[in-house]
Amino acid sequence: MGGSLLEDHPCLNLDSLNEQGDSPTVGLTHRYQDKALFLATDTCPVYCRFCTRSYAVGSDTEQVAKVAFRVNYDRWRAAFAYVTSREEIEDIVVSGGDAYNLRPSQIEAIGRTLLEIPHVRRIRFATKGLAIMPQKILSDPAWVDAVTTVSEYARSQHKDVAIHTHFNHPAEATWITARALGELHERGIVVRNQAVLQRGVNDDPLTMIRLVRRLGYINVHPYYVYACDMVNGVEDLRTNLSTALRIEKYVRGSTAGFNTPTFVCDLPGGGGKRDAHSYEYYNQDTGIAVYAAPSVRNGEFFLYFDPLHSLSKDVRDRWKHPQERDIMIDEALAEAAARSSDL
Repeated sequence: MGGSLLEDHPCLNLDSLNEQGDSPTVGLTHRYQDKALFLATDTCPVYCRFCTRSYAVGSDTEQVAKVAFRVNYDRWRAAFAYVTSREEIEDIVVSGGDAYNLRPSQIEAIGRTLLEIPHVRRIRFATKGLAIMPQKILSDPAWVDAVTTVSEYARSQHKDVAIHTHFNHPAEATWITARALGELHERGIVVRNQAVLQRGVNDDPLTMIRLVRRLGYINVHPYYVYACDMVNGVEDLRTNLSTALRIEKYVRGSTAGFNTPTFVCDLPGGGGKRDAHSYEYYNQDTGIAVYAAPSVRNGEFFLYFDPLHSLSKDVRDRWKHPQERDIMIDEALAEAAARSSDL
């Protein structure tokens, strides 16, 4: 342990969700049949330590030479051409990086280009910005007008545009935030939230309930709460899966069902997002959860691992030895396979 950081889990890797493995063209991930992720840029107004896209976002570091998804119109055109060629794609997430860092003209160009593809029905612009720099909504009318123009054009085509943002704690929602979100609400722009469960930040029921309620007060729909992804250098922030399951029990019923987030685990290796409760098998002693994702990769199992700090010393010692790791993983997979065959 160095400083506040804990040793990474031995099963962690840099691109934990295998986004590059599901990329038919640079900066476009097509994992779910009807949805694609378009990485328009690789910069953000703030760099979260727990970012799942740390393999690409921001500049190179001493530890990591990163994949570049800088704004590049040739790259964008290749991504749009792929989407046009795949009629099953209905839903595009425009992310990066962060849509806050796109110029108004780029927001409009991306939005209109995608909405003019007949089979694209929905666009989501992803930004952490609303949570950390809401003053941009009040001081940059050109950016807000661009999002509004795209949203209104979508409605005229009977399509849907939304902003997906990223509040993790109720203290992030200030009076400035309320004014900014009020502006978006008056313009008819839908905003949804995707929080990340973090140890010592929001990993208790009261804080999460306060977050969900406060989001409702500023017209942000709580959408997801993620189990923290297996990212380099963030083991001190990760909780075990059982913490997510416990907190969800308290949150559900504390407010209206349509305003209650789904607690999910985005599966390492590319299995996609699964309801945290939907594992085939979960061993809280070894910290191994096994999930199936039949609509993404039928017949495969995907593993999520609790942080080592949440396990007993004896089990932590077992994780230090590759042979013992293989035994624990094989046992979990065998148990999951046996239980799945009973369904």
